[in-house]
Amino acid sequence: MQTLIETESYRLVGTPRFGGILVVADHASNRVPDGLGLGIAPERMEEHIALDIGVAGIAERMAEREGTAAFLCNVSRLVCDTNRTAGEPAVIPEVSDGYPIPGNQGIDRAARLDRFYHPYHARLTALLDEAPPQLIFVLHSFTPQMASKPDEQRPWHCGVLYDADDRGARLGTRLLEEEGFVVGDQEPYSGKIYKATIERYLESEARPYFYLEVRQDLIATAQGQEEWAERLTRICNRIALEIA
Repeated sequence: MQTLIETESYRLVGTPRFGGILVVADHASNRVPDGLGLGIAPERMEEHIALDIGVAGIAERMAEREGTAAFLCNVSRLVCDTNRTAGEPAVIPEVSDGYPIPGNQGIDRAARLDRFYHPYHARLTALLDEAPPQLIFVLHSFTPQMASKPDEQRPWHCGVLYDADDRGARLGTRLLEEEGFVVGDQEPYSGKIYKATIERYLESEARPYFYLEVRQDLIATAQGQEEWAERLTRICNRIALEIA
């Protein structure tokens, strides 16, 4: 595994290839750069409010395969959520799953976006133009139960997201179900609502994609990440071939 580029806002792992697979992981890190105290308990930074648990390990392992690269956000979603539009309040959240984020209150939001959000998206835009992939694989993970919604269970193993273009979602769902997994259709989030990435990079540009959320307890360990990296590499290659 080779990290080609690392900046404050993003990491590029592996070598992007024309016609290959690019894994995009917006919530891959819980890093808070020096000078940006968020004012929350350290243990919260290991939880789902700070990052998508397990995603970085899967993306990095997938990028070890020939023809696959991974583009990962390099700061916590609490510092800057690159999977939001710049104008959304949640792009720099003041509350997450019921927990206040004092360090995000009363700040210069434009300066925060200039430091992290805009460089991340400028590089991803350039990367997609320079080496157009055959498939963009957008990878997230979700917690089985939100602290702010204790009665809401999320029992499915993973969920697919899409808006108008459901080709990758349908193929991915079939392939995952053939391996015995329960797949939520647009769960736990809807790609018709939670769709900043879909609008900006995927359907607006007619790029083939597969957008998946995996339940965090399945990928919290190195073993789980290795198993899912192997599985998702196979599935993404199948999708890339079938929707070419």
